[in-house]
Amino acid sequence: YAPNSKASVTRLFEIAEKAKEYSYSPYSNFRVGAALLCENGKVYTGTNVENASFGATVCAERVALVKAVSEGCKTFTKIAISADKNPCSPCGICRQSLIEFSPEMQVIYMSQDGCLVNVNLKDLLLNNFVL
Repeated sequence: YAPNSKASVTRLFEIAEKAKEYSYSPYSNFRVGAALLCENGKVYTGTNVENASFGATVCAERVALVKAVSEGCKTFTKIAISADKNPCSPCGICRQSLIEFSPEMQVIYMSQDGCLVNVNLKDLLLNNFVL
């Protein structure tokens, strides 16, 4: 994985698409995959895991985040999100969870017309809770 190449954005999105295949989404039938790039170049993946008690559902972005943090990575440069329906950027809880670690990270997702969108996390979550 070459984190600074132009192709890396596309490659990170492809990794998120692969992660989507492992989704457990029997209630919504809405699969989401995420690929989170650490500052050290390692990529952590996640997929949404639903639960009949909807509050216990975990989003793909937070699955990737928890995996990364639990293995010692706490600084991130990019996250790519792939979903069954586009556009799909991180929900509010995921935005807040991610911004806790890396407010400057880039968020990559597919637009409705099939183009990759690349935005700064801070622009997606104004007035966040990070002090």
